Amino acid sequence: MENLKKTCLYDKHVELGAKMEEFAGYSMPIVYDSIKNEHLAVRNNAGMFDVSHMGEITIKGLDALAFVEKIFTNKVETLSDGQVAYGMMLYENGGVVDDLLVYRLNTEYFLLVVNASNVAKDYNWIVENTGDFDVLVQNVSEDYQEIAVQGPKAQEQILNILGIELKELGFFYFANYEYNHHHLLISRTGYTGEDGFEIYASEEAIKEIWDLFLENKVVPCGLGSRDTLRFEAALPLYGHELSPEITPLEAGLKFFVKIDSDLDFIGKQALIAQGEDLTRRIVGIELKERSIPREGYEVYFQDELIGHVTTGYLSISLEKPIAMALINRPYTKKNTDVFVKVRNKLIPGFVRDKKFLEKKYNKTKGA
Repeated sequence: MENLKKTCLYDKHVELGAKMEEFAGYSMPIVYDSIKNEHLAVRNNAGMFDVSHMGEITIKGLDALAFVEKIFTNKVETLSDGQVAYGMMLYENGGVVDDLLVYRLNTEYFLLVVNASNVAKDYNWIVENTGDFDVLVQNVSEDYQEIAVQGPKAQEQILNILGIELKELGFFYFANYEYNHHHLLISRTGYTGEDGFEIYASEEAIKEIWDLFLENKVVPCGLGSRDTLRFEAALPLYGHELSPEITPLEAGLKFFVKIDSDLDFIGKQALIAQGEDLTRRIVGIELKERSIPREGYEVYFQDELIGHVTTGYLSISLEKPIAMALINRPYTKKNTDVFVKVRNKLIPGFVRDKKFLEKKYNKTKGA
């Protein structure tokens, strides 16, 4: 653990007795109390996550808008300044470089928030594709620290503790705020299926805000519950449901890939070709017995190997074993009987939709 990077909140995690493990080159808190308690705190109240390990890359210049639309699968021209879009960056063959959020400050200034494990790779790939575009690409990850506050009472807690009213901040929008002479950039996106906010600020501000939240009983949550929460909401995780080998179409994320638009992003032609002959897809699976379908476990139809689990848990909210799995067609049809191989035993289950849990995003501005 000595050679691992540390976020500015590392010492605070250790003081709280968090279980620290390596993640994306960082020593990160996996759990403080219990994954179940932290998971339920977010589902029922509010919890906070240190996500300062995430990467931030800026693209500035006269051609910033055109360049982002060349490397990103979703439209940004139609965004308003202060709006956020989710999508992917693709290789020419349609495989995923990374999935990310694009924050539009204006037509000449975009902030890309990328996965921690991919920062260097993403930055290099973006720079390699700048070509003749008049843009400046900068890795500014060291300039941003971040806390994610998630849960049905997140807005209320931020108002009560920081005095910042966020009811006018729309879903997938961001804005600048001031707190105690600190500049904050706050967005409303979330990665748990609940209403949630991301607070970007300096190291000094983030430490101060973390302590205030802690004093006011906002539950600190580790990466363990972050994974169980995003999984129940069927949100993808790079390296699991998306990868250089798993395309957005296979992951069921066509909505965020504008292949039917006039966009000419890298990888578009490969996806158009694949869309005509999609041979496999990410689906939901529910087991009929109480057994945990973990990542990598094989999925069978009768005695034929048809795929593997990408993420699986005994769902905390639903109290039943469910999974997302990449399986071959035609076995992707709902209610198809399948088996998951758990410790050399074939456990019966069936294909279902990925809508394990109703998402509870607050999409009503002013609520």
